[in-house]
Order: sequence, then C-alpha cells, then structure tokens
Amino acid sequence: MALVVLALFLLTSVPSAAQHTSSLFGLYAYPAKGQSESQQVNDESICYKSAVSKTGVDPANLPAAPAPQPTQHQGGAVRGAARGAAAGALIGAVAGNAGQGAAIGATAGGIGGYAGQRRLNEAEKHYAQANAQAQQSQQIGKFKRAYSACLESKGYTVK
Repeated sequence: MALVVLALFLLTSVPSAAQHTSSLFGLYAYPAKGQSESQQVNDESICYKSAVSKTGVDPANLPAAPAPQPTQHQGGAVRGAARGAAAGALIGAVAGNAGQGAAIGATAGGIGGYAGQRRLNEAEKHYAQANAQAQQSQQIGKFKRAYSACLESKGYTVK
C-alpha cells in the first residue's frame, strides 16, 4: 500500500524548478496566462530548441572559450642590451673608459629589455583571454534574447 501511495505522489508531484530550462541561464519565466508547470516545461524546451536554431548557439554544448595565442614578442633583451651599451659607452667615455661603460650598460639594458618584453607578452595574453570571454558572453546574450522572445510570445513574463 505504501508503495502505491509513493508512486502516486511521484506521478502527481509538481516538477521541480531544476526542470525549468530558464533557470539555467539566470532567467525567470512566469506564466502570465495560467500555464501549468508541465506546459511551462514543455514551452521552455520548445523555446530552447528554437533559440538554438535561430542563433546557432547552444549553451549546453558551448565549448570553453579558447584564448587565441597572442604573438610572443622576442628580442627585447637584445634591443635593451644594444640601447644600454650605447648609453653606457657615452657615459663611460665621459668617465674615461667607454668599453667598461658599454659592458655595464649592455647588461643593465638586456635585463630591462627582457623584463619589458615579458610584461608585454603577459599583457597581450591577458587581453586575448578577456576578448575570448567577451565573445562567448555575447553569444550567450544572443541566445538569451532569442529564448526570452520565444517565451514571451507564448505568454510568459521573462526577467
């Protein structure tokens, strides 16, 4: 007897909010025309398929945003060393030893040039990742607009 009561309860219970597709996207769909829970689940499924078809974006199967590989700048240490050597040679000439000044300047310039190159590469990598995330966010936004429009056409208030 208890098994029959449990089966009846499971069959007649209201679907959980987890079954609502809209909740997966941070949207809230309210039945404005007295639609039942099962009708809402069905309508959301139809609108999901319609939005995928119209936008070409399927949030359930959206690949992770791969960051495009930015150009790796090279030669910063060499350029820095050349600039440092030139400056060091000028300073060394004034002090009486241009060769030693050039060597010191080249070392300091090489270190500075390498550090600058590294900062530039990191900045470009960060920019590329942010750009990829922004593009993915735009795609999801496009899907949400199409999905919301479909639900609204079926008599739901979507927020």
